[in-house]
Amino acid sequence: MSAEIIQLCDVRAGRSAGLAGGKYGSPAQEYGNDTSSDMSARFHFWTGASGKRYVHTVYSLFDCPPLEAANYVLVRRTTKTHRTIIAVGRLTNETSTLNLAEIRQRAATLGADEVHVHLLATSTDDAQAVEVDLKSAQFAARAR
Repeated sequence: MSAEIIQLCDVRAGRSAGLAGGKYGSPAQEYGNDTSSDMSARFHFWTGASGKRYVHTVYSLFDCPPLEAANYVLVRRTTKTHRTIIAVGRLTNETSTLNLAEIRQRAATLGADEVHVHLLATSTDDAQAVEVDLKSAQFAARAR
């Protein structure tokens, strides 16, 4: 498995300059998606109950790579712009392939078709705080 570091400023600059054939051209060309908003095909922000925003990398259920410890949001995408959170969780296995199996099994059981992964938690406590914040936001939204 390989990784690629993406500089978000380069993505924005490439799209605003209209570099359709470039590495960071339109999302429709790169990711097979017809949406035109910046980075919506690759990144999504979810807001916790605290008001803090968390950036997540978006994967289809089948394109999600094996992951080390991370937070995730399982999503059902009903339209090109509407996403519904199905579950929020945190990966705790020491083996990345077990984490991937856990995500795929849970997503398939719940009917999710996207996996949004947050990799920026700096510790186990931080990852748990992110999970609780995102779950609390979902609970509050459903209570309304």
